[in-house]
Amino acid sequence: MSEQPVFYYDFSSPYAYLAAHRVDALLPLRVRWQPILFGALVVEIGKRPWSWEEGPERDARMRDCERRAGELGLPLRWPPGWPRATYSVLAVRAALAAERHGRLRDFSLAAFDAGLGRGRDLSDPEIVGEVAAAAGLEPAVVLDEAVAPEVKRRLREVTDAARARGVTGIPTIAFGERLFWGDDRLDDAAAALASSLQGL
Repeated sequence: MSEQPVFYYDFSSPYAYLAAHRVDALLPLRVRWQPILFGALVVEIGKRPWSWEEGPERDARMRDCERRAGELGLPLRWPPGWPRATYSVLAVRAALAAERHGRLRDFSLAAFDAGLGRGRDLSDPEIVGEVAAAAGLEPAVVLDEAVAPEVKRRLREVTDAARARGVTGIPTIAFGERLFWGDDRLDDAAAALASSLQGL
């Protein structure tokens, strides 16, 4: 199988933040990065993510994220109002605008760095503009394109397509009919993809 694997993510997910910093190195084929609006997806499928439920389990998972970030040498700061306040439509639309300029990965990594890396508010246009600049883009151009009808439509389409494919959580790696959900499944995805390539 030579189908390009897809990396589904949203900037609110700490596990997607971790995965974003190693997915390209781990998988044996070039990965297509695909941001989606996770908050809208979970509402559509009627799911309540672990991060919505305050209590010991969520606290333990947050500490796990912090531990894993430390192992990767990454900072992790929880933005105010995380997670629901960090489902930024603007940031994901801006990522799709950056994709039109060939800078999706650069923008996405800069957005993760600003949001979960430094605890900044990705719903703030000024901060999203700074992310665009860090990705080598003109902030005003990205912010204008982020509110364009075609970019709004594109976000709906890619989120709907992810849901139709069976994506229920992020990060997810998808290739063929197989889905690998979670940062802890990246190695499994890499092994499965390598095995499929050996059969070509």
